[in-house]
Amino acid sequence: MKKAENIILGISIGDLNGIGSEVVLKTFEDNRMLELCTPVIFANVKLVSFIKKTFELNAVIHGIDKLDQLVLGKINVINTWREPVEVNYGKSNDEIGKYAIKSFQAATKALKEGAIDVLVTAPISKYNIQSEEFKFPGHTDYLSKEFGQEALMLMVSDNLRVGLLTDHIPVTDVAKHLTEKLITQKVEVLHKSLIQDFSINKPKIAVLGLNPHAGDNGVIGKEDDEVIKPTVKKLFDKGMMVFGPYSADGFFGSGQYEKFDGILAAYHDQGLIPFKTLSFGNGVNYSAGLPKIRTSPDHGTAFEIAGKGEADNTSFKEAVYLAIDVYNSRNEYLEISKKPLKIQEKQLLTKKGE
Repeated sequence: MKKAENIILGISIGDLNGIGSEVVLKTFEDNRMLELCTPVIFANVKLVSFIKKTFELNAVIHGIDKLDQLVLGKINVINTWREPVEVNYGKSNDEIGKYAIKSFQAATKALKEGAIDVLVTAPISKYNIQSEEFKFPGHTDYLSKEFGQEALMLMVSDNLRVGLLTDHIPVTDVAKHLTEKLITQKVEVLHKSLIQDFSINKPKIAVLGLNPHAGDNGVIGKEDDEVIKPTVKKLFDKGMMVFGPYSADGFFGSGQYEKFDGILAAYHDQGLIPFKTLSFGNGVNYSAGLPKIRTSPDHGTAFEIAGKGEADNTSFKEAVYLAIDVYNSRNEYLEISKKPLKIQEKQLLTKKGE
């Protein structure tokens, strides 16, 4: 396993007119963070230097042209483009959107090739990133395509983990997307992730209903009784600790969510409204189910405060922590999977020596 400081943490710079670059530099201005990993920002060193001066930050950056030039324990900035870029904080701009995607695609390529160990993405604008070359609602969909595996959008804050059965689709389309196949696939991804990424041996999962009161036994819609409930039962019968469907309002309002290791909401706002109400500013967006690790803060570009030096970097810092924790958990899981008997012997010897 790599030493902590040798974990190479790639960072895509996000929308340069938003708060992304500010929260990135604020996070690594604290030198203690460099004891946990070596960051590599995919951008342009002159531009990042300009941003650093704008916010009067003390972060010391190191410019490189190739990833094999990076210096461990330093804030590395790899020149992903050379031309000057004009930053206008608080303004949505299609040209700036192109640079956000250029950074993200370069970082994704490095992640696929193993040149970086984990990826943390700063916020992008879903409006100005669209082009003939990039037709995705956001980071998660692009990563799913690049890795050939369907990612699960999982919001994480301490022991609260909320995933989505459907994410960036209109509410009018949610019901027709909720099939046995989709629910099974999402539950299996979450179940595996809780084991290998969060070190939970027997995860307990809750599935929320689609309709008010989870359909009230078919009085308010048929999807809960005819699709969700039988699918959950099949998965439970296979040996997974999965339960539901639960009525979303009572589930969160009563604190029942605290009894589960993972929760699957039927659609975007059903999951993210309670999640952000409970943990806004501290949460992390994690792309579960991929062979590589990607996290992101739980907020957007925040154009309204961009350039003012007011951005809180807590969520971005939490995204860095989670990426490192998942990286270590996966490595431990793989090691145990390869040598289960040796691990058991070691544990027995440790107990005897206590």
